[in-house]
Amino acid sequence: MKVPVVAIAGVTVAVGIEMRNCLDKLNFPVHDLRVFAHPEEEGDVINFRGTNYACEVVDENSFDSVDIALFSAGGDFSKEWAPVAAASGCVVVDNSAEFRMVPDVPLVVPEINPNSINKMLEEDGRGKNILANPNCTTILMAVPVWPLHKKFGVERAVVSTYQAASGAGLDAMRELEQQAKDWAAGVPLTQDIFGRQYIWNLFNHNSPQYLDNGYNEEEWKMIEETPKIFGGAFNVGVTCVRVPILRAHCMSINLQFQNKVSLEDVYDVLNAAPGLLVVDDRVNNKHPEPLDASGEFEILVGRVRYDQSVEQGFGVDIFIAGDQLLKGAALNAVQIAELLLEK
Repeated sequence: MKVPVVAIAGVTVAVGIEMRNCLDKLNFPVHDLRVFAHPEEEGDVINFRGTNYACEVVDENSFDSVDIALFSAGGDFSKEWAPVAAASGCVVVDNSAEFRMVPDVPLVVPEINPNSINKMLEEDGRGKNILANPNCTTILMAVPVWPLHKKFGVERAVVSTYQAASGAGLDAMRELEQQAKDWAAGVPLTQDIFGRQYIWNLFNHNSPQYLDNGYNEEEWKMIEETPKIFGGAFNVGVTCVRVPILRAHCMSINLQFQNKVSLEDVYDVLNAAPGLLVVDDRVNNKHPEPLDASGEFEILVGRVRYDQSVEQGFGVDIFIAGDQLLKGAALNAVQIAELLLEK
């Protein structure tokens, strides 16, 4: 691909802001930039690499001259405008859930299935021109689990997530900060986003609840998306919880293996895998923490230990921390766009 014209849809929301930052930090080649935002923000100025760009409102012709569009404006926006952009010849990297489970839309984590984007390509041009970014929890779990699965064969993963306010956007982060101020001032807590006390509390993830099976939508995304990314059946049990942390999700992951492994084997795989940083200092009790993961491209992995409930070597427990706005969303999207540069 030539040096592309890039668009960001949802440029003023939390993930959109980080998409712009990731483009810059990764030195992504940009011939020109188009930025799209809410109609109320039309004309607002966004600075990128020293140049000011005015926010635009999307219309039928917005993507005619765009090569790659990074979408982070919500599912309704993607449902309406991704097909329009794709039909114009623009390749859409969509951060919503709208296209993730569509069979012929690749669901991409570059460290795992970069060649899946070839399904989108045709001999006479680009196919449907839509690539899906997985859910943040799915990405953060999949990056460390995949190399272990590839090497040893993971039969089952049981995951508990500790998800920060950042997963619900800027307004949720601001509400958590405001609740801290309210608490300190001794006044009633602001509860506009979650409808409950968030500070000093944790609760079942706030995504829609499936009354028929007891899962919430966040959990179900990991269950459905992981096999599509891994390219085959993969058993996941998961519980997703919202915790009063501003940024970066954490997870406790239990893995059951087909083959017996040693902790040395596990460490070797994790240390060699892209996108990971092993942080596992038992002596000083230094392991992955959300404060350390915030703003970092790598997913932190630690607390590696044998699962004592099974025969030694056939199960391990690990703990991870990863920035949901970065590898869980914006960074992964830009890394997908980097794959397109090679085509």
